[in-house]
Amino acid sequence: MLLRNLTLYLVRSAVHRSSSSTSRETVLRRAMNSLPNDRFQSALSCYSSYRSIRRSITLRSSEPLLASKVTVGPEDDDASNSPVKIGKRAKRSRVVSSSSEDEQTGKPETPPKATKRSTKTSPSPKAIKKESPGKEDSVVSVKNEPKTKTSPKKESSTSNGTDTKAKKPAKKASPTSATKTLKKEKETPIKSDPSPKKADPAAATASKPATNGGSGAMRSFFFSTKKQPDGTDGSADGGGKSGTDGSKYDPAKKNYHPIKDAFWAKGDRVPYLALARTFQMIEETSGRLRMIEILSNYFRSVILLSPKDLLPSVYLCLNQLAPAYEGVELGIAEFSLMKAIAQSTGRSLAQIKADAQTTGDLGLVAEQSKSSQHLMFRPAPLSVEVVFGKLREIASMTGSASMAKKMDKIQSMFVACRQCEPRYVIRSLAGKLRIGLAEQSLLQALAQACALTPPNQQQQQDSGPVINALEGRSEASVKSRVEEVALALKTVYCQCPNYNRIVPVLLEHGFGLLGEHCPMEPGTPLKPMLAHPTKGVQEVLQRFDGIDFTCEWKYDGERAQIHLLSDGSVQIFSRNQENNTSKYPDVISRLQLTRTDAVTTAILDCEAVAWDTDKRQILPFQVLSTRKRKDANEADIKVQVCVFMFDLLYLNGEPLVERPFAERRDKLYAHFREVEGQWNYATRLDTSDLDELQRFLDEAVKGNCEGLMVKTLVREATYEIAKRSRNWLKLKKDYLSGVGDSLDLVVIGGYRGRGKRTGTYGGFLLACYDDENEEYQTICKIGTGFSDEDLQQHTEFFKAHVIPHAKPYYRHEANVVPDDWFEAVQVWEVLCADLSLSPVHRAGIGIIDPEKGISLRFPRFIRVRDDKGATDATNARQVSEMYLNQDQIKNQAGAGGARDVEEDFY
Repeated sequence: MLLRNLTLYLVRSAVHRSSSSTSRETVLRRAMNSLPNDRFQSALSCYSSYRSIRRSITLRSSEPLLASKVTVGPEDDDASNSPVKIGKRAKRSRVVSSSSEDEQTGKPETPPKATKRSTKTSPSPKAIKKESPGKEDSVVSVKNEPKTKTSPKKESSTSNGTDTKAKKPAKKASPTSATKTLKKEKETPIKSDPSPKKADPAAATASKPATNGGSGAMRSFFFSTKKQPDGTDGSADGGGKSGTDGSKYDPAKKNYHPIKDAFWAKGDRVPYLALARTFQMIEETSGRLRMIEILSNYFRSVILLSPKDLLPSVYLCLNQLAPAYEGVELGIAEFSLMKAIAQSTGRSLAQIKADAQTTGDLGLVAEQSKSSQHLMFRPAPLSVEVVFGKLREIASMTGSASMAKKMDKIQSMFVACRQCEPRYVIRSLAGKLRIGLAEQSLLQALAQACALTPPNQQQQQDSGPVINALEGRSEASVKSRVEEVALALKTVYCQCPNYNRIVPVLLEHGFGLLGEHCPMEPGTPLKPMLAHPTKGVQEVLQRFDGIDFTCEWKYDGERAQIHLLSDGSVQIFSRNQENNTSKYPDVISRLQLTRTDAVTTAILDCEAVAWDTDKRQILPFQVLSTRKRKDANEADIKVQVCVFMFDLLYLNGEPLVERPFAERRDKLYAHFREVEGQWNYATRLDTSDLDELQRFLDEAVKGNCEGLMVKTLVREATYEIAKRSRNWLKLKKDYLSGVGDSLDLVVIGGYRGRGKRTGTYGGFLLACYDDENEEYQTICKIGTGFSDEDLQQHTEFFKAHVIPHAKPYYRHEANVVPDDWFEAVQVWEVLCADLSLSPVHRAGIGIIDPEKGISLRFPRFIRVRDDKGATDATNARQVSEMYLNQDQIKNQAGAGGARDVEEDFY
């Protein structure tokens, strides 16, 4: 309704020109500013309709509203039809055509007689020089050509759009004629150059934006302000105390002052540009310590000026919207983001795709596209709160029409972006910030900010805020204090990985009371302790020389952290803190069988493994992966699981992570019992004998396990949450030399790299050779095992062997088609964890299964086999034999029994 009324008003004003002191542009400005950001496109459409109607009315009337003619130069004729250049030509065209009708915003309207007279008399150059800086657009033709001797009459006639005798050369204006001109101006207000003394207050007010922006009011309102040589846009819409718009905000500055160097006032919401500039500085920095310092400076400003925005700032830095276990996801595909950028900037989808493929970064493409866009009016700047809120809204949208609503939200954010903001808004939506900031670095930066600028300063308001609490201390003392705060923060986060709980406590009570207010409790998943890989039994004995340790089978399943809450409910979380409770209803129903009556609350660390109930043995991980991921019905479950318990982290209100592993294991055995085929303890062996350890490893491999986990028992035996510790070592079969065999495979395709691998191939398609059918059959994609130099060398080599289409003897599926096909000219040696049946790859199809081929699990590049030709590669029958010779496949078949292909899963 508002848009329709706005259009009707503009049409009426085109026919009946208002003589009121408030100009049409002022009314238009107010109407447009009342619109929400997401209605900008509709408003722009209304204004375009208004311009078209006025133009048609002008051609039918004697009043010269829009009668000025625009001369298109040869450079415009030769210009390409790209959206960016078309937009620039359209901008120049609109500015010149509107210079006569709207060049003096808010000035009194000129009667017809005065208008006619103004075509005969024009101001002299001296009069033009006296024009105030804020009206320089009203004499744009003079400003653009200051050295020419064009007569004032010609300038006036061109400005007013008349076809009078402007083409004839005019004489120089004499001082006498200039004086007469000034007298005439005093008698009658001239539209093109009214006297400043005669301008009413409303007109003076309307012209202020032009003075501040360095351009005319019309231009500054309908188009984005032209950037100045220093990189700023000449506007002060950032709201900074020092008058800056945020383009020069630099959290990397030495001796950074969290108040003076910020560009927003205390109590204001943090502009998103401040966070985007921080991301930009971090992205341009390679040193981790420097990254931490930059982010810490930003956090210090937020703590002192806008503490409410600290929590959304933390989540945006991590590219998260909530704790991982809540499962809040945006669900935006890359194609949808490309479409949103194209619709918001006027560029074609093909151009966006081409640029994304060239740069490998959709965020950079968005920033470049936005920089060439000219807005009718500038929407309100984005704030951290607004961006985080809109991302949360997008993530919560569901239903059939949710994608359209998400696109509207994305476009409304994108239109309001400025400077480097589009890059990081799009990256946040895509789920990859690509600034090299890990969560541990963020925790360190937050700790450093709290050490330098304490967050709980309410009681010190009278004496002023503490800018640097460690000022005057030695470097060693400062470092020690920062590490103390970091240790406290990281310890609490390991036990309670929920910023929704940590940040408010940090702001209200400081880091000293974090442990008291954020304790470990069931229902909040812990990040698991991880093991360090080793290459052999000898390395294990060297590492644990003189230390008591135990060995456990390393099961090939899924990590399951089982939480028993005080209300009797049970929750199960994965290694990545995803909530898998609905995936294992059968495990939850059987929990009462293993727990004793003394257990009220507990957190168990376990491994859920696919289990063959008939043969009472472990099945491969591929079988477990066929279970329904969410909302499983216990009655419909076909793949049974057995839970292997190996650690107890919490029992009856008491955290056990600081206790040694031997004590935790004893408590596990005392409070939870085994149930055959449902709840088992991890198979273990306490030994320091080399031969016994080797035999135990062989038994684990034959028992369908990945290898061994070796753990300290008493000394250095605490549970180190979220850390890959050397107190836990893993001895996997695929890490060992002499276990299994490598494969020699042919490279037949390449996938272009993205992110840090932009400019090279980031992955490759490998195939084995089927000598019976004389064809190459795909077996896996590979992207690991390469150094940067390897990727560069491979890219340069295969560029000379690119072919437009796959050879007719390349056997592959449509969903593995690479970006470039290669001639089969090079063989690589590859190692893998194991082999499995696959509906995607074609290696050995028909030998093991009539419809499935064989693929490699976790392949990694070893070296180039220059001594082998393409037809000398591992053949399909050899691949099939390697698959059948795996212990887990032998165990499925049974001793002397026939193998059932239906028991193999992808």
